[in-house]
Parts: sequence; C-alpha cells; structure tokens
Amino acid sequence: MVVKMSSYITVSTKVKREVAEKAKALGINLSQFLREKLEEEVERRELERLSKELKNLRDVLEAIDIERITKYIREEREMR
Repeated sequence: MVVKMSSYITVSTKVKREVAEKAKALGINLSQFLREKLEEEVERRELERLSKELKNLRDVLEAIDIERITKYIREEREMR
C-alpha cells in the first residue's frame, strides 16, 4: 500500500558514478527507482512493527482467563 502525500521533501544521496552511468544506460530512472524502494522499505518496516505489536497483544489476550471473567459476570448479574 503506497500512500500519496500532498507534500514532498528533497532527499539526496551519493551514488558511484559507474553505478549511475550503468543505471542510465539500462534505462533506470534513479529518482523513481529510489523513491519506490524507499516507499517499499517504509511499508515493510511498518508491517513488521505492526506484526510485533499484534504478537504482543495476542500474548496479553491469551493470558486473560475467560472462564474467570464469565464467572464474575454471572455472579454480578445474579446479585442484581
């Protein structure tokens, strides 16, 4: 998923001349290529972070004793 932003900043990097020349000869648009790869890496890391958060939440949820909660709710209802 690529989210289009309404504003941009300029990011520059140094690349070996030989690599840039080969890329140009191969028809690779360096700006577009680097932009796409950066967006892909950001998305990959976001998904990785979310996956870790979900695992942590799963561990917390698995620790909840559903039977105990159910018993507590029933006891509260009976007291009314």
